[in-house]
Amino acid sequence: MRRLLLAAPFAVLAAPAHASTGEAVNPWVALAYLVSGVFFILALRGLSSPATSRTGNRFGMIGMLIAVVTTLVTHMPQKVGDVANSYVGPDFASLGEILVAIAIGAIIGITIARRIAMTAMPELVAAFHSLVGLAAVLVGWAAYLNPGAFGLLVGDSIGAVSKVEMGLGIAIGAITFSGSVIAFAKLSGRMSGSPILLPARHVINLGTLAAIIVLTALFAMAGPSETMPLIIALTVLAFVIGFLLIIPIGGADMPVVVSMLNSYSGWAAAAMGFTLGNTAMIITGALVGSSGAILSYIMCRAMNRSFISVIAGGFGADDSGAGGGEAKEQRPYKQGSAADAAFMLEQAEKVIIIPGYGMAVAQAQHALREMADMLEEKGVEVKYAIHPVAGRMPGHMNVLLAEAQVPYENVFELEDINSEFAQADVAFIIGANDVVNPAAKTDKSSPIYGMPVFDVDKAKQVFFIKRSMGGVGYAGVDNDVFYMDQTMMLLSDAKKMVEEIVKALD
Repeated sequence: MRRLLLAAPFAVLAAPAHASTGEAVNPWVALAYLVSGVFFILALRGLSSPATSRTGNRFGMIGMLIAVVTTLVTHMPQKVGDVANSYVGPDFASLGEILVAIAIGAIIGITIARRIAMTAMPELVAAFHSLVGLAAVLVGWAAYLNPGAFGLLVGDSIGAVSKVEMGLGIAIGAITFSGSVIAFAKLSGRMSGSPILLPARHVINLGTLAAIIVLTALFAMAGPSETMPLIIALTVLAFVIGFLLIIPIGGADMPVVVSMLNSYSGWAAAAMGFTLGNTAMIITGALVGSSGAILSYIMCRAMNRSFISVIAGGFGADDSGAGGGEAKEQRPYKQGSAADAAFMLEQAEKVIIIPGYGMAVAQAQHALREMADMLEEKGVEVKYAIHPVAGRMPGHMNVLLAEAQVPYENVFELEDINSEFAQADVAFIIGANDVVNPAAKTDKSSPIYGMPVFDVDKAKQVFFIKRSMGGVGYAGVDNDVFYMDQTMMLLSDAKKMVEEIVKALD
């Protein structure tokens, strides 16, 4: 939802504000923007829990509707009447053209929402982030090329404060765009999920960021005839640093990256809001930016990662551990069938299910819910364990389980359930890998070292659903759980295997 708060109506909210024309802001306009901001806050609060997420989405849509309608009503072009009492809106678009653009965006959004599978949601979110960043860049350039229409002129040039805001908006937007493109490529499998560590990357990154800061300062102080090469250089370097920051981040940290890019998109919108004097953009951008930053920080703590390390582009990454994309030499393992699993599951007293991205790929959440219901009817206690980075974006597994109408009270976070594996008869792993890999606790050379993982090795029996033994997790490392004495590998498509277990239970 936070992405939707910005992506679709960005250009509409980017209309010049009355205040920039020297005219006092209509108090009803300020009130409307304030009300929309309250709805955005309520939306974020609602999204904090799966039980209230739908209500939160509705609040967000209502808030954005108020903001967009207010912007259209107050900033659309009007006929010149009494010049002393009439506001002449911008001449870059008519109301009809704006409505056509909104309709096109709505059609695209509805089509994507109806067709996209949950397996593709992480890369879709990354793609939306890139659009928000690109929108910030385009709005910034539009304001630079036609400052008079946006009320940014002080005399015959753009004011220094507006230049700083414009430069920051363009820079953050460009970083968001290019970083999101890399995140999209990694999430969709078009690029390796392993960290790509460039030589002297820290020196290059710090030098590029320093150059962007210097260029922003020079841009703010330059005369009208000197600004064009500076803003071009600023934009190019910002696009480049976005690529450089995300390339070294491995797949295990990608959920944090998605959240971090969400935060960047918010700050880009807020910076443009200050440039244009648009209260709605400032409020929305600040909410998205701050909430995304807080979420990134919380996830870093849950993964035992340094927040500064992640946002600096894998600053603490070890070059020696970056190439682990190959599985270890094949070792003996136990393979079982759906009938074996069904027999042992119905004999259990407590089962903990750990879902992962493989469940999303197979769309097995509904079959899994059916299996859990059958076990509960037989007197088995069933719980779901959700890792902070399960899937490839924050909350991915929670959304899938909610879609299958899994009761919220049966879903637990890592810190709330990890101590229960020692009392569990069965740890049922479906499509997860890195989040149950003990290498995170024992192998200092592993790219996932230090990340808290589920203690499935303490369960009496482990069932591990996996397509084959040939692949490795998204972080590119083998998993010792496959070869434990109490582990039974169920090699099959996740949905097919669970459906066979359901038949055997019946």
